[in-house]
Amino acid sequence: MKIYSWNINGIRAVLKKPEFKNFLEQESPDVLLMQEVKITEEARQTKNIDFEVMGYQAFWNSAERPGYSGTLALIRFKGIQSPRVINGIGVEKFDKEGRVQTLEFTDFYLLNIYFPNANRELTRLDYKIEFDLALEKYVEKLNKKKPVILGGDFNVAHDEIDLARPENNKGHAGFTKEERKWIHAFLKKDFVDIFRKENPDKKQYTWWTYRAMARERNIGWRIDYFIVAKRFLDKIKSTQIHDEIMGSDHCPVSLEIKD
Repeated sequence: MKIYSWNINGIRAVLKKPEFKNFLEQESPDVLLMQEVKITEEARQTKNIDFEVMGYQAFWNSAERPGYSGTLALIRFKGIQSPRVINGIGVEKFDKEGRVQTLEFTDFYLLNIYFPNANRELTRLDYKIEFDLALEKYVEKLNKKKPVILGGDFNVAHDEIDLARPENNKGHAGFTKEERKWIHAFLKKDFVDIFRKENPDKKQYTWWTYRAMARERNIGWRIDYFIVAKRFLDKIKSTQIHDEIMGSDHCPVSLEIKD
């Protein structure tokens, strides 16, 4: 099973780009988790977005606010059994922003998550930490039943190796002590950042600001990843950052599970 996660920064925008169609054809993911789809249910119906013609079943979790947040999971019709999909974690203030989807497969849970951004002035830092803790409780309950994989845009670079200019960004959104403290504590419980486990010294990024030609200069952050329950690690075949794939200010990350 090939699972990809990608913050597409707007479904309407990415569907207009040839890079997205090329990505689906060339990579042929069995599961594609997308974040920041930025479309309400009403707008989606008006636009008549249809993924069936591309060979995928779509599971939407739109935010109530137009042009904001939201997640979407695509499941390829051929090759895998369709999972049970649950939207939200049971907390209205987070669920109305469409931030979490749970895909229940036979042997594991797969979460599609768009973590809040703390914002430039850290105006949403408290909200983000509250989300982190609520999600952690939700994940702990699931993990008692079967192993959990978390995928998505975590909006935090948890170690200095995870961004090009750590000294310049200490205390900034995505690299505050509070955000890093939570992700470090969470990983100590029963989970592994699979890319960092397989690539302990590799500097590779998943997001670049549109300003100052940051992507061309590779001045980026690694804030999109997969976190895997330790007892499921023997099922992981490979993981990869696809920084050559364009179409968004983020690039896709992937995880391949053994048969």
